[in-house]
Amino acid sequence: MSSSSILFHSASRKAMMTTTSPSYHRSKVAAAWLASLFGVIGAHWWYLGRPRAWAITAFGVLMLALSRLYPVWWDSPPFLILIIPITAGFIESLVFALKTDEWFDARYNPRSGRCNQTGWSAVFAAIFSTLVGAAVLTFGIALIVLHVYKALGWLDGLVI
Repeated sequence: MSSSSILFHSASRKAMMTTTSPSYHRSKVAAAWLASLFGVIGAHWWYLGRPRAWAITAFGVLMLALSRLYPVWWDSPPFLILIIPITAGFIESLVFALKTDEWFDARYNPRSGRCNQTGWSAVFAAIFSTLVGAAVLTFGIALIVLHVYKALGWLDGLVI
């Protein structure tokens, strides 16, 4: 056998292995809903197979655990810091829901052999993320402002 035929057989075997073993197919709508509902602990990172997903989950769980050490858990700095991953989850949910199916498949399903065909389910995920995300972010900012104002003494004498 010549070296060119060995290279040809090696290349064709590699191509056959990559085309016959498709990777796991990920749904755009499932990623959007996971980011919206469980973005605080990075559930969509695990689903999409992103590296260092454990760090997002560890951060969320650590902040939730630390907030339980305070007498009023919802007014503690660790709980208020969680507004960052919560907001990031809602924003990523909007990105997943509103980007085209082709963009999502090219990025997260390059070798799955299947294509996402989303319809209204992605629109409903985007509407939910917008409405609930805006309400949660507004409430979180209000809690942070109250916490800071009380810590600085600006609300002394005011009964809340």
